[in-house]
Amino acid sequence: MQLIKTLVVDDSAFVRKVIGEILAANPFIEVVGFARNGEQALALAETLKPDVITCDLNMPELDGVNFVKRQFARRPVPIVILTASPQDTEQVIEALAAGAVGFVRKPTALATDALRAVREELIEKIKGAAAASFPGVPAAGLAPPVVRKSAHMARNIDIVVLGISTGGPQALRHLLPQFARDFPVPLVLVQHMPPGYTAPFAEKLAGISQLAVKEAHAGCLVSPQQALLAPAGKHLSFKRDLAGQIRVHLSRTPAGTPHKPSVNVLFQSAAEIYGRRVLGVVMTGMGNDGTEGAAWIKAQGGTILTESEESCIIYGMPRCVVESGMSDGEVTLASMAEEINNRL
Repeated sequence: MQLIKTLVVDDSAFVRKVIGEILAANPFIEVVGFARNGEQALALAETLKPDVITCDLNMPELDGVNFVKRQFARRPVPIVILTASPQDTEQVIEALAAGAVGFVRKPTALATDALRAVREELIEKIKGAAAASFPGVPAAGLAPPVVRKSAHMARNIDIVVLGISTGGPQALRHLLPQFARDFPVPLVLVQHMPPGYTAPFAEKLAGISQLAVKEAHAGCLVSPQQALLAPAGKHLSFKRDLAGQIRVHLSRTPAGTPHKPSVNVLFQSAAEIYGRRVLGVVMTGMGNDGTEGAAWIKAQGGTILTESEESCIIYGMPRCVVESGMSDGEVTLASMAEEINNRL
């Protein structure tokens, strides 16, 4: 395996030192430089050409969010954000939407042992980030056209369920605004995120979408013209109430899944409740969450779309579905909204 050239950016000399030691001890990572703020990091990124950048969120002169924006305007590089404050949620989401591929929560007590406690997570994020590419990221600031489908037309699909992970915040900011206000079926999403981030992310999406986007809560009605985002830390499934209406069910079980919420759990429940009238969509992300769920949908006669490698930040989750022979169509991010509407 080729060494992952990594640039470490943090305004604290102590944090730079400890993170440098953590990464240098890994046989797959080479620390090629250190920067104390975003301005210095921009210059070093030009000369050192790192494969991955770890970047503190709060820094003088140029903070993490604006560093991500300026670096992506020059040359997209996989960036892992480091944040120490729970109050930084909105900034983290903004950095992810700007192009950062992940983030790691630093311990609040910046002692050597505490920082080393995040060693495995940080190294895992860097290795995952090194596999990222940015071939089809839509240009920032361009509002995509709204794709319309009449709510009164005959439908083949009663629900769209979508699973996404690394690269998701960028992709969803492009995708959701393309759906018209009268989108005729419910849209339910799993975006892999830690607890505390899905509610503000849903609010951000709601601000740019015609759909009613919100974080799902237990018992909420699953209805057209809205997009429900599964809350982090819980699995989302569906239940019929006594009146026959379909509502959200949230649970912490099954406990053995790598992700909570799980795309597999969402897809399986959709297949059980809606049968063949399910459209499952698997988009950019690491790992294979969604493959087992796609099998449940296909077994009921439903349809699966996957984001094509051409536009994925990480072609992991979609690749597993495609290689399992369950994709009914590979679609770029730019064409995904139109294809979803066509499949309805």
